[in-house]
Amino acid sequence: MENLDNQDVKILRELQRDVSLSLDQLADAIGLSRNACWRRVRAMDEAGIITGRVALVDPGAVDLGLMVFMQVRTHSHDPDWQTKFRTATQTISGILSVYRMTGDLDYLIRARVADMAGYDALYQQLIHLVPIADVSASFVMEEIKDTTALPL
Repeated sequence: MENLDNQDVKILRELQRDVSLSLDQLADAIGLSRNACWRRVRAMDEAGIITGRVALVDPGAVDLGLMVFMQVRTHSHDPDWQTKFRTATQTISGILSVYRMTGDLDYLIRARVADMAGYDALYQQLIHLVPIADVSASFVMEEIKDTTALPL
């Protein structure tokens, strides 16, 4: 964040809170002119600091109320397996996040499904696409905090 000044950070905070703000509302919120604000947003877009704009959807409203964390262990760490795994996890729509981990666990997957049958379908799809040594799953009973905003 060494290239970002205080105004840039304010813009990012506001956009993380509500990306639907008009340019005028955003400029008013941070105390800049409309043009100065637009130039800063455009510069952060071009620099890849702002990577996208999305709408956050209530998972229950679209019948994806069950979040699952899948802990994956593999027997293989060769590049071909990693490519297959990366491709498989990127093509399965219910998979939201995939992390390569340190320690006993090789990968952690965060997914959204409708129910246990939906989880089983996702699991079957994954193991059909790539060989996995072990998969264990933990199901979220209560979401206490879930945010996409970075602590700026």
